[in-house]
Amino acid sequence: MLRTDWTRRLLALAAATAVLVIALLIRALADGPLEQHSGTALYASMIYAGVFVLRPRTTPLVAGAAAIAFCWLVELSQLTGVPAYLSERCLLARLALGVAYDPLDMLWYPAGVLPLVAVHLLTRARLVVGQAPRSGER
Repeated sequence: MLRTDWTRRLLALAAATAVLVIALLIRALADGPLEQHSGTALYASMIYAGVFVLRPRTTPLVAGAAAIAFCWLVELSQLTGVPAYLSERCLLARLALGVAYDPLDMLWYPAGVLPLVAVHLLTRARLVVGQAPRSGER
C-alpha cells in the first residue's frame, strides 16, 4: 500500500516535470497567444499533477476540481495587486502567481485540466477492466 503511494507520487512528479519542460519549450520557441494560453493551460495541468504528489489516492474528479479551484483562486488573487507586488521582487512568485488578472485565463485553466481528468478516468477504467477475472476464473 505504501509503495503504491510512492509510485503514484513519483509518476505525478514525473508528469509535472514533463509539463514544465513542455511549457518552457513553448515559451522559448513561441510568442504571442500560443505562448500565453498554452502556458496558462499547462500551469493548470501541472497543478493537477501536483495534487497527486500531495495526495496520491485522490480521485481524478476531485483532483481536477481542486486544480481548477486553486488556479481560479490564484487568478482572482491577482485582482488584489499582491501577486504583482510579489512578482516585482521574485521571479518564482511571478511564475507561480502571475502579475495581472486576465478573465480569459479562467477558461484556459479548465482547458488544461479537463482533458487530463478524462484521460485519467479512461485509463483507470481500462486498468480495472483489464484486471477483471476472465469467465470461468475466480
